[in-house]
Formats: sequence, C-alpha cells, structure tokens
Amino acid sequence: MITKEATQPAPAPAPVLPDPPRPRKAGRNWDEVPRWQVYLPLSIYLVFTVIPFYWILLFALRPAGSTSLVPWPMTFEHFEKVWTDRAFGTYFQNSLLVGVATLVMTTLVALAGGYALARFNFKIKQGFMLALLCSQFVPGALLLVPLFEIFAKLQMINSLGSVIIAETVFQLPLSIILISNFIKNVPYSLEEAAWVDGCNRFTAFRIVVLPLLRPGLIAVGSFAFVHSWNHFLFALMFLNNQSKQTIPVGLNTLMSADSVDLGALAAGGIIAAVPVVIVFAFIQKWLITGFSAGAVKG
Repeated sequence: MITKEATQPAPAPAPVLPDPPRPRKAGRNWDEVPRWQVYLPLSIYLVFTVIPFYWILLFALRPAGSTSLVPWPMTFEHFEKVWTDRAFGTYFQNSLLVGVATLVMTTLVALAGGYALARFNFKIKQGFMLALLCSQFVPGALLLVPLFEIFAKLQMINSLGSVIIAETVFQLPLSIILISNFIKNVPYSLEEAAWVDGCNRFTAFRIVVLPLLRPGLIAVGSFAFVHSWNHFLFALMFLNNQSKQTIPVGLNTLMSADSVDLGALAAGGIIAAVPVVIVFAFIQKWLITGFSAGAVKG
C-alpha cells in the first residue's frame, strides 16, 4: 500500500548563497594610479611652461642692464619705449583691425558655405570637400606669389585689406569643414517644423539653427582671430609702410644683425600675447564645446 507521504516529491535543496564580499581595507586600490605618477609629469610640464613666461616677464620688468633673477625694482620703461618710440600702439591697432575683420569675414563666408555643404546635395559636393581637405596640406608660403600678383594688379599692396583677404582665404577651408559638421549635428526636423509654421529658409535658419551654432561659431571665429593676430608672413610681404605693419612684423624690427634689445623685445612679446590670453580666458568653455561638437559627426 502506497502512503500519501511516499507520493509527495522531495523538497528542493536550499540555494547556496555566495559569501558576502569582504570589506576592503582603507587605503589606495590596487588599480588606482599612484598620485606621484600623475603629479610628476604635470610638474615637469608646468616647469617648462612657466619658466619661459617668467623669463620674458623678468626681462620686461627689470631695469636695463640688470642681471637680477627677481624683477625688483620693477620698471615699465620697456613698455613705454615700445609703445611710443617703436610705434607699437599703431601696430596694435592694425593687428586688432586685421584680426576682427578676418574673424567677421571668415565666420560669415564659412557659415554660408557650411550650410550649403550640410543641407544641399549637388554633383561636385564630394569633390569640393576633398579639395577643401587637400588645401590644408598647402603651406601659406606657396600662396605668396599668386596673391602678390593679384593684389598688385588690384593696387592693394601696402593695404590692410590685402592682409585681411589673404588671412580669410587661408582660414576658410578648415572653417567651412567645421561649420558644416556643426550644422549636421542640428536636426533637420527643426527647420522643417519652422517651415510648417510659415518661416522661409533664411528665417528658419536665423531663428532655429543659428542660436544652436553659438559654440561652433565662437570656436571658428576665435581660431581665425588668433591665427591672423599671430601670422607674420602675409603682413611682411604685403605691407611696406611702417604705419601699416602689424605686431608680428613690429617684433621683428626690434631685432637687428648687430644687437637685440631684450627688454623691449620682451615687453613687445607681452603686449602681443595679452589679447590672445584674454580671448582664450573668456571663450575657453565655448571653444572646447565647439570643437567637440564639430568632431561628433562628419
């Protein structure tokens, strides 16, 4: 006779739970990089970066003929010399005009070209993009002869307009590529929604797309400004009159074959570097955001 207890299945064994993790001892994890391996190379890099800046400040602020390693007593005679006697005030105005004009022209033309590449399809689009990329391998020195011939026929030699046009032409290929990538990151559906609401293409671009391109425009504009501010070759070749020269050419005039005025040269270098440092200090956040946004999609 089979009993009721015999027909019931055997109870399932209890699950075996894993051992609880052992608490880690306080201290550094084994997979964590020691701090000295981070601080040591950063300290070496900081030394190689700070020493040249300190050295140029030392020559600019200590009196002429002094060999002290500390700029004391501090003097500004070198700054007064280069700003008044060496006409660095005029050089500064010319460089500022060239930089701002190049920024505006490069941004506007690159904005139009980048929008065309991002939103329209045409037969030579791929070839045009390839030409823009290949133009980055052409050094600026190769453009001097044809540009000089063109500006000579247009009677633009010894004019700041020649330098502005040359700088804009040199900056446009990379700027168009970057702006086109920025615009590709903006959904096309946003423009279509604006068209449905009654906007034309230009109004939709101005209201919807342009505000979203602010980081990219700041990145492209700042790059164009800094490059035109520091560029030496075009200003040297196209500007003969001293009243038309820019700061890089003005710095070159402080050096001669016989002697170099280190104090005046250091003061001029600081004057040339201050605007660039100020620009990057204010736009650093937008610059990093803009270049990272343009690198997402190509």
